[in-house]
Amino acid sequence: MTDTVLDRFLRYVVIDTQSDPASDTQPSTEKQKDLGRVLVAELLALGLSDAHLDEHGNVYATIPSNTDRQVPVICFCSHMDTAPDFTGTNVKPQMVRNYQGGDITLTGDTSQVIRVASHPQLNNQIGNDIVTTDGTTLLGADDKAGVAEIMTAAAHLMANPQIKHGTIKILFTTDEEIGRGADKVDLAKLGARFAYTLDGSTVGEIENETFSADGVVIEITGVAMHPGYAKGKMENAIKAVSDIVARLPRDIAPETTEGREGFIHPVDMSGSMDSAKLQLIVRDFTEAGLKEKEDLLEKITREVMATYPDSSHTFTVKHQYRNMRQVLDRHPEIMDNLEEAVRRVGLEPVRHSIRGGTDGSRLSFMGLPCPNIYTGGHAYHSPLEWVSVQDMEKAVETIVALVKVWEERAA
Repeated sequence: MTDTVLDRFLRYVVIDTQSDPASDTQPSTEKQKDLGRVLVAELLALGLSDAHLDEHGNVYATIPSNTDRQVPVICFCSHMDTAPDFTGTNVKPQMVRNYQGGDITLTGDTSQVIRVASHPQLNNQIGNDIVTTDGTTLLGADDKAGVAEIMTAAAHLMANPQIKHGTIKILFTTDEEIGRGADKVDLAKLGARFAYTLDGSTVGEIENETFSADGVVIEITGVAMHPGYAKGKMENAIKAVSDIVARLPRDIAPETTEGREGFIHPVDMSGSMDSAKLQLIVRDFTEAGLKEKEDLLEKITREVMATYPDSSHTFTVKHQYRNMRQVLDRHPEIMDNLEEAVRRVGLEPVRHSIRGGTDGSRLSFMGLPCPNIYTGGHAYHSPLEWVSVQDMEKAVETIVALVKVWEERAA
């Protein structure tokens, strides 16, 4: 098993593993198990004798300890599914070897161009090898880069027993992209004390913080009436939900916020004259900020509905996930050891906040504290997605360095 991280990555991305938010099964698509079966076979071939795929498509495996020290059991986790935002069927990865700068025009759809102006991280890739799509699909570096990096690190550790480490657990999940990645993970079976997701982006950036997230559903029942005789009687539910959207502050939206700023974001609107539904997501890094935005949204809804006196509505808030920093700050050694590993591979660690969530968000609150490590991928969920081979290699080095740090610092 001498495959490089690139070999593995190219093998994995051509397997279609898109998840489906409309499905109520887990995995939401059976095709996610296609990659899971490949990974189990490779893990078994590496000598991880307990590697297996469970009924929900999750892959579990163990690298046994080879030290006498009492090292906490740590887990490395990535998700196998790709986002439903853009097609992941028939992926054709393309290689730009020895990148020398400039925009990258994709070969399958030349209207798709990875522009340096929009992707300034390309300026750090001169001389590196870059993997893109042909422009007709997403690439799947989110998170098959992470999968390939964990697999390559596992192969390296199994082939080099002189590298001392504690027990290492490997976990590959399904349905992360639709918010269900940790739903069916058996933590008792996994048996890890701490974990790290490989699901980040720019090398050097390590993430101990995510948004706190809720969903809001507003359902309106209007007053239907023949339009020819509707004066003073009709209350159009479609117009009511449209009025709510129109009153949302433009400076609290995804397209106008950055850094640690949160937002209110309508994601779906449907219905007819007599009934309509508006679905939104609300994001903030603090619980107080989340509640403030939800209170504002509810106030807007009440004000709009006051202009539709014979209509009715419901306003439902659905908990999604919370900022994992609330958990990670109670275990500073997790980030301290990661920062040391990043330095050992020649990078300066930069703590970064995720404007989104990962499996680590849920896992942290389930009792498995779990920050996020870079994979080298960029422009996720789009046909402009790309990843640097050298950055993937750096992520592999980081995993190996991290298990060494945990062993060295153990009692």
